[in-house]
Amino acid sequence: MHGAMGDSAGLQFVSSYAFEAMQKVDVVRLAALSDPELRLLLPCLVRMALCAPADQSQSWAQDKKLILRLLSGVEAVNSIVALLSVDFHALEQDARKEQQLRHKAGGSNAESILVSQLQHGLTLEFEHSDPLRRLRLTLSELLAIMNKVADSNGEFFLKSSELFESPVYLEEVADVLCILQAELPSLLPIVDVAEALLHVRNGDWFLCLLVANVPDSFNEVCRGLIKNGERQDEESVGGRRRTEALRQLCQMNPSQALNIRAMVVEECHLPGLGVALTLDYKPDAADEAVSPLVSYVSGLLLGTNSKVRTWFSMFIRNGQQRKRESSSVLWQMRRQLLLELVAILPRSRSTHVPNDGDVEEEGGSGYSGLREEHVVKASALLRLYCALMGIAGLRPTDEEAEQLLQLMTSRPPATPAGVRFVSLSFCKLLAFPTLVSTPEQEQLMVMWLSWMIKEEEYFESAAGVSASFGEMLLLVAMYFHSNQLSSIIELVCSTLGMKIAIKPSSLSKMKTIFTQEIFTEQVVTAHAVRVAVTNNLSANITGFLPIHCIYQLLRSRAFTKHKVSIKDWIYRQLCETTTPIHTQLIPLIDAYINSILTPASKANPEATNQPITEQEILNVFQSSAGQADGSRAGRQRYSITTQLLILYYILSYEENLLASTKQLAFQKLPSGSPRLMRILEHLTLLSPGDLIPYAEALTASMALLLEPAVPRRILQTANKLWMGLNTVMPRRLWVMTVNALQPSAKLLRQQRYTQNDLMVDPLIVLRCDQRVYRCPPVMDIVLHMLNGYLLASKAYLQCHLKETADFDRQSQTVSSLGVPGQPDTPEVTREELKNALLSAQDSAAVQILLEVCLPSSEEQQLGATTDSLLRSIRGPVPGKSKQGSLGPAAKGGVEAAEPEGGLLSDLREVQCLICCLLHQMFIADPNIAKLVHFQGYPQALLPLTVAGIPSIHICLDFIPELLAQPQLEKQIFAIQLLSYLCTQYALPKSLSVARLAISVMGTLLTVLTRAKRFLFFMPTLPCLVAFCQAFPPLYDDVAALLVQVGQVCSSDVATKARDIDPFIARLQYLKEKPLEAVVSGGRPCKLTLPQKTAEELGGADPDVQLCYCIEATFMDIISCTLHGL
Repeated sequence: MHGAMGDSAGLQFVSSYAFEAMQKVDVVRLAALSDPELRLLLPCLVRMALCAPADQSQSWAQDKKLILRLLSGVEAVNSIVALLSVDFHALEQDARKEQQLRHKAGGSNAESILVSQLQHGLTLEFEHSDPLRRLRLTLSELLAIMNKVADSNGEFFLKSSELFESPVYLEEVADVLCILQAELPSLLPIVDVAEALLHVRNGDWFLCLLVANVPDSFNEVCRGLIKNGERQDEESVGGRRRTEALRQLCQMNPSQALNIRAMVVEECHLPGLGVALTLDYKPDAADEAVSPLVSYVSGLLLGTNSKVRTWFSMFIRNGQQRKRESSSVLWQMRRQLLLELVAILPRSRSTHVPNDGDVEEEGGSGYSGLREEHVVKASALLRLYCALMGIAGLRPTDEEAEQLLQLMTSRPPATPAGVRFVSLSFCKLLAFPTLVSTPEQEQLMVMWLSWMIKEEEYFESAAGVSASFGEMLLLVAMYFHSNQLSSIIELVCSTLGMKIAIKPSSLSKMKTIFTQEIFTEQVVTAHAVRVAVTNNLSANITGFLPIHCIYQLLRSRAFTKHKVSIKDWIYRQLCETTTPIHTQLIPLIDAYINSILTPASKANPEATNQPITEQEILNVFQSSAGQADGSRAGRQRYSITTQLLILYYILSYEENLLASTKQLAFQKLPSGSPRLMRILEHLTLLSPGDLIPYAEALTASMALLLEPAVPRRILQTANKLWMGLNTVMPRRLWVMTVNALQPSAKLLRQQRYTQNDLMVDPLIVLRCDQRVYRCPPVMDIVLHMLNGYLLASKAYLQCHLKETADFDRQSQTVSSLGVPGQPDTPEVTREELKNALLSAQDSAAVQILLEVCLPSSEEQQLGATTDSLLRSIRGPVPGKSKQGSLGPAAKGGVEAAEPEGGLLSDLREVQCLICCLLHQMFIADPNIAKLVHFQGYPQALLPLTVAGIPSIHICLDFIPELLAQPQLEKQIFAIQLLSYLCTQYALPKSLSVARLAISVMGTLLTVLTRAKRFLFFMPTLPCLVAFCQAFPPLYDDVAALLVQVGQVCSSDVATKARDIDPFIARLQYLKEKPLEAVVSGGRPCKLTLPQKTAEELGGADPDVQLCYCIEATFMDIISCTLHGL
């Protein structure tokens, strides 16, 4: 046996036969050894023959004689006997003294006690020396090396030593070494000597000789060398020398090789040695299934010990970074694995020319498949290569990749092992798509996949397995179609039984091949339906089954998309079930129900699956309810599992029908109105408590009710259902509704309000989709919530005040110590602040609602006005002149037609709803009415508020106070409000307030500047018409005021416009003889007024405009008075 190390090449190593003979002291075997072999073992044999034995038995005495006879003919024995005759005690003492001297000298070459001054080189000295001096020379050299090892801190060095390198004296030096170690074991522990020998040339040869002469030390020496070994042996010269030495030791004692390999794994040192020992290992009975190398490396990479896995992966990664060396253990391993792989390839495929394999005939007979006895081995090799590439990062050479692909695309026999092999091959293709690089290889793969699809059914039946690769193919195809790449990666890892990092982007080529060449979605769906159901499906059947594929296809809506009926397949599978229930069955039923009730797309609302028929359901249950007669025997086949699953299907279907149909029906508005109406009508029959499960669907779909052309009946029914739910779950319902009615911009931001948000700021309710303001049934709901949240806010702030009052009182007490009689003012202030906040909140709500009542520009174009409500109550105001339109109180065209549909408009209805709420708020807290009217609002709304809010008459109480305000606009608003109130409520109180108003107007005439006079009287003069209409006794006061205003204005313009001169006379005439100013027929005479266009008046002097307004007002009063007669 020859070592592979360069420096010990050509040397005679101890054979395993000789070592075993030494171990067992088998004299017969020893006698059979050749002289060169026996020469290596002489130190031990001579000591055995000369030393007094502990074994005094007769048999040993006989053996000893045989040994002596064996040694008698060997010349070298004499020199060894001479060595043993030395005084080893004295030698040891000298050696220890030398050691002490070396320590004192700090390891420098101090004077040696063992060896006096050398005249020549070590080799010559050794040659000329007597046995004692030879022992001293060798001992001195050995101790020097051992000391250097101890001081080197693990750094490797190679000591050039003449003594250990001279080929002539190697055997004699080895004799001396063995005798020294045997006689001075405490000075030269064998493990330390072994470690030192690694640092000299021929060290492995000396080491094997030393251990062969002390065979019992084998394990101890190996363990020591491994413990001191490197984590990665191939990285350094020292590591490689150590591995080679241990490899030689194990070749000498092969029975211990696997134990030594176990030590390597245990210590996680010298991975190359573990592989080398496996490569050297020749088992007695060869296991045809899996080779020792495949088993060993698979165990390291796929075992549970992550430390070992990382250690060995590092060996692979580091090893392939260096250039390819034939001496490298990693490349020896790869070559051996490749040889094993090629050995099991089908004959026609183990070629290095890919084209030969590709052009193979496709006929079953002509195509040589993988032999049955090789299938398990092939599967193990595939998994190993997956682990090497996926876990350890091995980059296959072109040759490895080509042969691997040839193996993966070979066709195994139809056995369970064959099914497993194909599944592994397929997953390896997905895990490492780079194995397919050339168009020829791609074509090879496509042909193989096509063969798999074609042979799948035969395979399944012949192999007798229920979970086959056909389902896996189908599943992967579906995952590719739905772009669920992470699911494919998960599937690959679970099939291979290892966690591999696969980038989704690396699957793009496979995805193209799958979705465009092999498995178009239509092929997938058509194929899936033909797959047979799994008989007696239960949780005990593992692996990828047809049910997994059908489930995925249902989820991606492939069946409905391609109009493939899946109902019968699902029904058959449900009938073929048993306990324990398979985990995929419930998700399958759920996905099936969803595909029945929910269309695949909005564009195609009919794209749904067919439900299981009533008759099919009855068939399942009739067997259990059936009679015991023979005719029913055929129906007893349905198991309790099937019945439970069908029952689950019925209940789940009914539940989903109500939940999902509501959502769907809302989404189909307005086209789906009849269907939705039926569902809503059905829901109205339920009690409010039973409606709770549908609350979320109802509120979530509220925004859809705002779409145009939604039938009124649906809106009213939805409102009715909401009001019903409001009785049982108000708080949660309000929050859900407010969130559902947010403007679409907020919905996009996913801003969700909570109950607390809405109590702190109730006005959030009104920040809803603007379409709500013109949808009366939904507006009714919003107003209901607003009122509720305003009241909740009051209660919330009151509680907050109480909670914090005690704490504040304590702090107040502390701060006011030593200040007697200090008033407790902060409490009052807090209460006032709270009331101010609530008033501001309430008034803001009222102002927003009043603004909602104003018609939009589009509605104005259609003719909607706010005074329509008032007119419908008090009738048209006759004889309004065109000049009346100058005042904001007179909206253009009083006789204008009502909007299309008459008074029944959405705006009108919303106005009525808002007026109702304001009426309740004013009654609950009159201060709100006062605050809102002191703030003021558009005059155009006065006809609406006065006619629509019955409680507005309370304004009569504070109009005098409003008139006394210094702001001109508040006084104008007070008079305008009063004019409508007098018409609506012709009460004594109204009369007295009207008198006051006329008096105030007279007073203001005397104090206002010219500009302010115009601003005040232009809007207020038309109000005098309403005063006179409501209270004719005020005519004189009003007429006097008008003349007075006219005099003031005309005096200001007398110098500018001479045509105004007869104006005062006309006014006096109108005042004193109103009836004479009327022509026959009782109609007001308009001919007396100069005809002026609005443009002319607009451009005229303000006082001139006011004069015309006064005259027009006079004429209106006369007309109204005459009309009332």
